[in-house]
Amino acid sequence: MNQSFYSAAVGAYQQNLRMHVQGNNIANVNTQGFRAEKVAFGELMNRNVNGIDGAQLPKGTGTRVIQATVDFAGTAFKETGRTFDFGIDGDGFFALFDPDTREISYTRDGSFMMAQFFIQPDENAVPEEDGEEPQPTEVWRLSDNEGRCVLDPQGNFIVIDPENREAPLTLGVFDFAIHEGMEHADSSRFLATERNGQLYLGTGQVKQGLLEMSNTDITQEFIKVIESQRAYGFALKMMQTSDEIETTINGLRG
Repeated sequence: MNQSFYSAAVGAYQQNLRMHVQGNNIANVNTQGFRAEKVAFGELMNRNVNGIDGAQLPKGTGTRVIQATVDFAGTAFKETGRTFDFGIDGDGFFALFDPDTREISYTRDGSFMMAQFFIQPDENAVPEEDGEEPQPTEVWRLSDNEGRCVLDPQGNFIVIDPENREAPLTLGVFDFAIHEGMEHADSSRFLATERNGQLYLGTGQVKQGLLEMSNTDITQEFIKVIESQRAYGFALKMMQTSDEIETTINGLRG
């Protein structure tokens, strides 16, 4: 009885984890560049035991969530006409550099903006002729909405002339041989890991004035939600039945 109760409890908990993934996918159905996740399950210490007439009967402790793999399949584009909106037609990612943490992340969300940055003078800079200390230099760069800088194909910041905002910009498209294993940094940003291999320039073409939408299939997500709800209910029913049987057995002692 303890084994059946434990297996049911593990199953209910794992279905709860699956529901979290499906809920996150549904919540980001309108997030530009979002890539949905798919839950993968694995067995927990399953083995065979001897039954009647030497039959091998399976016995185990259920399954668990191994990982939530990201679905990198492409999806449709939405035309916006805005100057700093970009989409990638094909494979690859935009690269974002965080000046505070020096972290480089990758995204398919090209909803960028023109942001103001101040470059601090070098410590060994020579004072001005009037004796005043050198002042920070103002620059305008292409950035996401959270202070990260977009990189060009050479890995440099993309500088924008505020007097000529319509000037053509060259955005870098970067890619990896293996996408599996990239970590979700937030809804539409990813961090590379050792599993992804060497970084190289991607083959995707940058399109201006449009954005790539989320690849969440809302129909499939609701089907998975129903599956998880039913599996969760069956697991709870199994826990209740196991508890009732053990209670009855304990009541027979005496």
